[in-house]
Amino acid sequence: MVDGVADSAPSEIDPPIGLEAEIESEVAAEGAAVDEGVTLELKRELDERTLDLQRLQAEYVNYKRRVERDREVVRDTARATVLTGLLVVLDDVDRARQHGELTGGFKAIAESLERTLTSLGLESFGEPGEAFDPRIHEALMHEHSDDVDGPTAQQILQPGYRVGERVLRPARVAVADRSPPAADGAEEVEAADGAASDET
Repeated sequence: MVDGVADSAPSEIDPPIGLEAEIESEVAAEGAAVDEGVTLELKRELDERTLDLQRLQAEYVNYKRRVERDREVVRDTARATVLTGLLVVLDDVDRARQHGELTGGFKAIAESLERTLTSLGLESFGEPGEAFDPRIHEALMHEHSDDVDGPTAQQILQPGYRVGERVLRPARVAVADRSPPAADGAEEVEAADGAASDET
């Protein structure tokens, strides 16, 4: 008590009724704005991480495909290398067969070898009468013939071999081509004869 006046001050100060509601709404609005900003930032970071994860996943899938493709190339190259080395043996077997020297046990071994190589994808090609194709034929001889319309593999000297689309060795062939027209040849002969007679 101070000078006879009773101390009647309350222990807490009660804010005015309207002010309390206003403060609560401002705090809620600021909290919502902060929450919205934080939410937007978190969403942006989540989107970035999701894109990073998708990019890494796509890179990994591409890596696996590239490794598998490289393995196939190495496997095909190794198979082609081994098969190319065995072509000489197949040539010897063919020559022995043509001369009638492939009989008995050797014949069975040769047939087994040929079956095994065929199962590995080795395919021989080259038939007489095929149109000459420089991608799969190697011309060792050339002659003219009226029996063909264009360059034709008339005789197969050695068969060609391929694995799938890969040519290991072209077929070695004798090529026949249509004879040149006689008129052109006759004119050339006459011109040569005329030039020779002029000189004398």
